[in-house]
Amino acid sequence: MAVPFDEVLDCSGLNCPMPIIKTKKAIGELELGAVLKMISTDPGSLNDMKAWAKKTGQELLETGEENGKFVFFIKRLK
Repeated sequence: MAVPFDEVLDCSGLNCPMPIIKTKKAIGELELGAVLKMISTDPGSLNDMKAWAKKTGQELLETGEENGKFVFFIKRLK
């Protein structure tokens, strides 16, 4: 995954809803247009992040796996 990002948020070991709560806080601290790389070990975060991005108007640029963890690149639009 070669998406450029501005900040990293590692939510490894956290279960729902903590990755979403921490992502919401981290995105709110970024400037508009900035990209957050969020790392999670919770399989539920795959659906959660898609739904959260759609609901909050953020852009989920890419989703993938890295070293057995789920990785999300989220662009702040609002």
